[in-house]
Amino acid sequence: MRYMTSIRFIDAVARAGSIRRAAEELAITSTALNRRILAIEEDLGAPIFERLPRGVRLNSAGEIFIHHIRNQLSDMERVRAQIADLAGERRGHISIACSQALLPYFLPEQIKTYRTEHPGVTFNVHLRDRAAAEQALMDHTADLAIVFEPVRLAEFQTMLRVRQQLHAVFARDHPLAGVKSVRLRECLEFPVALPTIPYGVRHLLEIALQGSTLEAKPAIESDNFEFLRSYAGAEGVVSFQIPIGLPPDDAGAPFVSAPIDARDVPLGILYMGQLRNRALPVAASKFAAGISTVLAERYDVC
Repeated sequence: MRYMTSIRFIDAVARAGSIRRAAEELAITSTALNRRILAIEEDLGAPIFERLPRGVRLNSAGEIFIHHIRNQLSDMERVRAQIADLAGERRGHISIACSQALLPYFLPEQIKTYRTEHPGVTFNVHLRDRAAAEQALMDHTADLAIVFEPVRLAEFQTMLRVRQQLHAVFARDHPLAGVKSVRLRECLEFPVALPTIPYGVRHLLEIALQGSTLEAKPAIESDNFEFLRSYAGAEGVVSFQIPIGLPPDDAGAPFVSAPIDARDVPLGILYMGQLRNRALPVAASKFAAGISTVLAERYDVC
């Protein structure tokens, strides 16, 4: 396993972009870490890092080698999990890249359920926008990605797609509170709080407004959906969110929500997927199967 330790060190340096910073994270000296790098470069017969004034970066040979390293680390994680399964004790680590909407309610609920059965499994959950989520799969910093309206899917192997109808969010005493469904024009009669341009919710609204006489002039813009929801509960503005980003039960929340008529705003798609052609570790595969079932039960599969 000494070789595995060395390649983990190389991976840490590549991610940190600095031998010194990586050494601090790994709790070893910079000199010792540099010796490891030089030894591997000698074995390969070529340097893998460019030494820069303020750090290091992978060169072309390094890019090839880091791809090999990350595949090996992933395979080893899968082997460890399979061996643990032989003993009847699931262990492993699951890393997830996801849209903001998954963070407040859905993923905490699902991770808690999974860890109740498998407390030996650990998780990393990273907020990633639509493009960054796919990149996280490609560089093996994520096993799974769950994203709303992704930009591109070249290396994304879709495991499940479910529809998400956009909801309007407003305070409990708002004039629209209590309606079962709302039209977009009704929402735009009030000040609106919108997510910034890169997000899928804003993308759906922009599509809905194309060719329409309606205009959305935001009183508030933010890249934080939790802030937007909270602000809708604090002032008479209307904000927007997809169902998976709303509490299962509005009781106790300072805001309520209502679906926007599908004639006004197109349905969005939530994607769950992995890196194309990658064999997932056992724990990640089992977790993905579990949340696929939950998503299919709660939302329309497409």
